[in-house]
Amino acid sequence: LIRHASPGTWQNAMTELVYYVATSLDGRICAPDGRFDAFLAIGDHLEAIQDDWPDTLPSGFYEQSGSTAPRGRFSTVLMGWNTFAAGLGVTDSPYAHLDQIVFSRTRTRADVGAGVRMVHGEPRRVVSELKERGGGDIWLCGGGDLAGQLIEEIDRLVLKVNPVVFGDGRPLFAAGYDPAAFTLEKSRTFRSGVVINEYARRRPGT
Repeated sequence: LIRHASPGTWQNAMTELVYYVATSLDGRICAPDGRFDAFLAIGDHLEAIQDDWPDTLPSGFYEQSGSTAPRGRFSTVLMGWNTFAAGLGVTDSPYAHLDQIVFSRTRTRADVGAGVRMVHGEPRRVVSELKERGGGDIWLCGGGDLAGQLIEEIDRLVLKVNPVVFGDGRPLFAAGYDPAAFTLEKSRTFRSGVVINEYARRRPGT
């Protein structure tokens, strides 16, 4: 059963950069070697993801079901090379229903599939240009290095907190100490043990 959110549900006055990501209880987004199979692959939280964030599911999910991937809240997805490479071998265009941008200092256009834009430049400049262009929110898919570079541009955090401790692995943010305040706007707890927390950036004067 494929659930689709109405595109009108996600219209914002401003284009936001949203860091939407699964994390362990100790703030790790994957194992040291990049694996993320310790996160829960089944459970009632998946229905909420399908309802509220359908365009964050891979295009292959919809292809297998004979459905069309939606373009709802997001128009663009940003990935660091390690995040993108985690899916290679399965697909070279994981979110074909979105504008896909991969950041890398060393890889070339030949390393990505059709419909994927390879960028070597400054991530903050790219995000600034996307926000000025408008046309839908921007999904920061990962990883921690890219999130660390973009912390000042992140408007919203959506953390799918899984009931597991990794002990080691790649962090949510790979950056130096520089506190940034966010306000918890929504929290949902599921029988699976997953908690989805949504935070808005607390800007000066708000």
